[in-house]
Amino acid sequence: MIEKLDAISQLVGNTPLKKLQLYDLDIYAKLEYNNFTGSVKDRAALNVLKQGVANGDIDQDTHIVESSSGNFAIALATMCKELGLKFTAVIDPNINALYERYISLIAHDVVKVEKLDKTGGYLLTRIETVKDICAKEKNSFWTNQYENPNNYLAYYNGLGLEIADSFPALDYLFVAVSSCGTVTGLSQRLKEIYPNIKVIAVDVEGSVVFDCQPKKRNVTGLGASKRPITIEKAKLDGFIHVSEQNIIKASRDLLEEQQIFGGASTGASYHAIKEYFKDKETQGLKVVFLCHDKGYAYMNTVYDDLWAQKIAGSSQLETIDY
Repeated sequence: MIEKLDAISQLVGNTPLKKLQLYDLDIYAKLEYNNFTGSVKDRAALNVLKQGVANGDIDQDTHIVESSSGNFAIALATMCKELGLKFTAVIDPNINALYERYISLIAHDVVKVEKLDKTGGYLLTRIETVKDICAKEKNSFWTNQYENPNNYLAYYNGLGLEIADSFPALDYLFVAVSSCGTVTGLSQRLKEIYPNIKVIAVDVEGSVVFDCQPKKRNVTGLGASKRPITIEKAKLDGFIHVSEQNIIKASRDLLEEQQIFGGASTGASYHAIKEYFKDKETQGLKVVFLCHDKGYAYMNTVYDDLWAQKIAGSSQLETIDY
């Protein structure tokens, strides 16, 4: 399995940077959708599996289980198939329909929960379902993206160093959050290399990552209904909440203005950057943000006019500094 994982690792990382035109910023997008299965989550999935094998937690008969309705499940399902491992994805009714079809094609099994949890979402129910599956399976391994340190260490040891190798100086990093492995690993590494860098997390309204009031969320790809333990290790200078309407608009603006076809998390970061620097002196500031995945999975949501028109209400961008 180690040999197969090493072969996969040749297809993960070293993603390109695209220079954008925005205000007077020296701004770049890190195109993480060029990874093996099409997202930044490839890095975490690869590292979690590799460390699991190295530590003896995963052998050829281990059943891998995870609660994920998106890119992490796709990455795990693909890599487990390559390794000849069984993988079960625990999903919920909010999953993007295209993701559900794709995961069902490549995963050994898909379990869809229907019971709402106390937050009004499904995440806590999904996690309980994962625990139940693992309790019944003698040789099982929960990759646990919300608490496994090998999630954020993938970005600390990989993506963070890639970014640092590309820039002798860096002023700002914007990262959309969900399980928070990416922002935690990157903030730790880049703060070591660039002591004065400001790291800004980007979240969607209704997410509880930053202890805000939960509410129903229609846009997938970022946010969470449980505050990940991992975020406690992040070194942040602030966070921004973006409304779903602004995510939809900014995703389309990014395609029109910068020719980047990104998913919802990418659109959220683009909106946050535009608002954050709108009334600031930006000459020469060097900024990087991540394009977490492509927009194809959002063709029936973010990029669909009828769906977008059903998303009612919009609030002002909220920026909070610690």
